Amino acid sequence: MTGWALIACGLFLSGRVDRNATGALLTATGFAWFLGNFSSAAGIVGWIGTQSVFLHRGPLFHSIVAYPNGRASSKLALVTIAGSYVVALLPAIWDNEAAAIALSALFVGATAWGYVRAVGPDRRAKLVAVEAVAGMGVVISAGAVARLVASSGDVGTVVLLAYEVVLIAVGVGLTAGLVSASDRAAVTDLVVELGGARSGTLRGELARALGDPSLEVAYFQPETREYLDAEGHVVTLPAPGSDRAVTVVEGEHGPVAALVHDPAVLGDPTLLDAVTAASRLAISNARLRAEVQVRVSELEASRRRLLEARDEQRRTLERRLHDGAERTLREIDDVLRGGIDSSDGGGTAERIAAAQVQLDETVEDLRRLARGLHPGALAEGGLGPALDGLRETFILPLGIEVPSDRLDPDVELVAYFVCSEALTNVAKHASASRANVSVTMSGRSMAVVVEDDGVGGADLGRGSGLRGLADRVETLGGTLRVESVPRGGTRLTAEIPLGGEAG
Repeated sequence: MTGWALIACGLFLSGRVDRNATGALLTATGFAWFLGNFSSAAGIVGWIGTQSVFLHRGPLFHSIVAYPNGRASSKLALVTIAGSYVVALLPAIWDNEAAAIALSALFVGATAWGYVRAVGPDRRAKLVAVEAVAGMGVVISAGAVARLVASSGDVGTVVLLAYEVVLIAVGVGLTAGLVSASDRAAVTDLVVELGGARSGTLRGELARALGDPSLEVAYFQPETREYLDAEGHVVTLPAPGSDRAVTVVEGEHGPVAALVHDPAVLGDPTLLDAVTAASRLAISNARLRAEVQVRVSELEASRRRLLEARDEQRRTLERRLHDGAERTLREIDDVLRGGIDSSDGGGTAERIAAAQVQLDETVEDLRRLARGLHPGALAEGGLGPALDGLRETFILPLGIEVPSDRLDPDVELVAYFVCSEALTNVAKHASASRANVSVTMSGRSMAVVVEDDGVGGADLGRGSGLRGLADRVETLGGTLRVESVPRGGTRLTAEIPLGGEAG
């Protein structure tokens, strides 16, 4: 019974727990246990049987010290395991009562030390090993003491019977501990996987985890009191007594979903509780993600409306400056020119000429202001002519490469302001000798690159100008990045979707 119980435990573990040597060790312990039966045989067979009486203790203590995975976790454990096999091959050592007690204490100490050093799940698992080795130590030490005190055959029979009972208990205990740990790990993995599942993938994750491809997930709608699948179709739950089982996932305020599955899949109450808890978590996460996505979409739409309103105000102000103030200044210029023609010479003509110069400078400043608010050339001719206007006022040599195709007005406007703000920073801070603007198309996006050979050191996180550009680019679903090495120039790159839609 002892030998076959150990073999049964070992074979069960080998088929149930993957990549674990404990099952093989318990199986070896059971077969080694039977070798002692040959000790009464004659000749070499009897000698082998006599030498093998304690051989089973090698793999047995190996499985205990290296529990739960069957591998030594420290040098002490490795030495202890090697020692268990050495003394298992020398029956005279285990036959010595003092040596048996000392060895038992050694194995208990080594296993307890492994438990003290372990953390997390390994620590819980090694508690089973400590209990097993303690049971082995007690029965071996008690047997040694009993043999010292009394040498009658009845005492030996009782000691052997107690030892056999402890061996069976150790095998069953190690097996139960590993199976329990495996189930807990599987349930934990299931909770983690389902906790991160989106509503559209929840059915697939559950079906894969439970091994039921036919599993369905139906979401409860409180407004209509109906169950719907992920696509929004109404799901009719199977009636009681059918070949399909229904598990209702309850929330704080009633049902949140129902799982339609094979009745055999969730027969284990522990697994059922874990699945319903994990499903509840997954469904709650999916709903929270959906709500967050709605809020994000609303925020993106709000940012875009604010940007469009600001740009419209800039267009309006630009038109007012062009059609109002600039026209008025030009009329004044015409009056001054007429005044020069009718003047009597002398200082009057010079003062009028000086006033004209100041007036021309004012008009040019007004035009720069208008272009900064919203360039009229952008609406009339597109990005190329608008950037050419920037080159006319830029103080450094400026190279411009831009396609001639017209784009979405919002995209052109963002690209223009990226170039305008970047060139303004170059002129003010870069101490550069030249700059270059490049606009290229790739698929459904546009890349705007502004680079210079200045002192570098620009930072997207410092200053409101670049941060405002980043906000404007991100409103269209794009990205803005700055590469600026001290004394190595600056490269600003904006990636903008051509559709102007936020991603």
